[in-house]
Amino acid sequence: MSYFLGIDGGGTKTLAAICDANGQVLGSGLSGPSNIDDVGLEAATANIAEAVRVARAVADCDPQPFAGAFLGLAGVVSSRDRALVHGIARRLELSEQTGVDHDCRIALAGGLAGRSGAVLIVGTGSSCYGVNDAGDSWRSGGWGSLISDEGSGYFLGREGLIAGVRSIDGRGPTSSLAGALLRTLRVTQPDDLLHRLYVEGLTRTEIAALAPITLECAANGDGTALEIVERGSDLLAQCVAAVAHHLRLERFELVVVGGLYGESVLVQNMLQGTLLQRVPQCRIVSPELPPVLGACLLAMGGIAPSAVIAQLKLERARI
Repeated sequence: MSYFLGIDGGGTKTLAAICDANGQVLGSGLSGPSNIDDVGLEAATANIAEAVRVARAVADCDPQPFAGAFLGLAGVVSSRDRALVHGIARRLELSEQTGVDHDCRIALAGGLAGRSGAVLIVGTGSSCYGVNDAGDSWRSGGWGSLISDEGSGYFLGREGLIAGVRSIDGRGPTSSLAGALLRTLRVTQPDDLLHRLYVEGLTRTEIAALAPITLECAANGDGTALEIVERGSDLLAQCVAAVAHHLRLERFELVVVGGLYGESVLVQNMLQGTLLQRVPQCRIVSPELPPVLGACLLAMGGIAPSAVIAQLKLERARI
């Protein structure tokens, strides 16, 4: 029996799935983040290894190399990035047939089950990726937290912090963000925030974890928080518009994935309205398969018989 491995690695977690050639999911495993830019090479390797170990244990399959493997990791955009991840795969002896690319590619492969179109990722980070009928691809956004990640969990957390301190020192309007964020960070006095931010430090993941505070304040009618969510939605729609323009997508399916989008009705409603205005030629559709099963599809070669895709759809509940 041939087994295939798919890896979906991001700034918050790493998910591994093992399936057979018929599309039956035999096991999955979850571990910590594997975005090399966030956690470094050694931690990413350890987390990928742990996710695979757990998946193997659930699948009860031997430790022999897989017939094929595909690793889709956030932040993997350059040839250097791909070489580093290929090195991880060789070190872990995953498969002689290993593919590596960014997480957008596996999200699109799974979301549209191999069809052309576009995917928008709205999670810890953000980016948009599309493929047209000619096979041309384009990515917009996804340049990391320093200069990009528009509309993401990181964006909402960071902008909430900025608005909070502006409210505290009088540069901005009074906002409930100030008190809510101080309580969440367990800071008693506003001036102690400097120590929390710059001595103790906040990771990208920890900043993204503040997004629910911004969303809660927005849902409760805080104008400053609501403006942040609106601005984030518009920036995400700009990413989609850029992909559609470059690939000349006249009418296309758009699948939106990621924890922030999936967990927030406010983000869903606001983004859908903004996309309707900025990119009216797109049709938002629900993902047919999760990104990790998109990685499994790519591990099989990227094109699978309809029966295999149908079986994967039946199996998605096991992930």
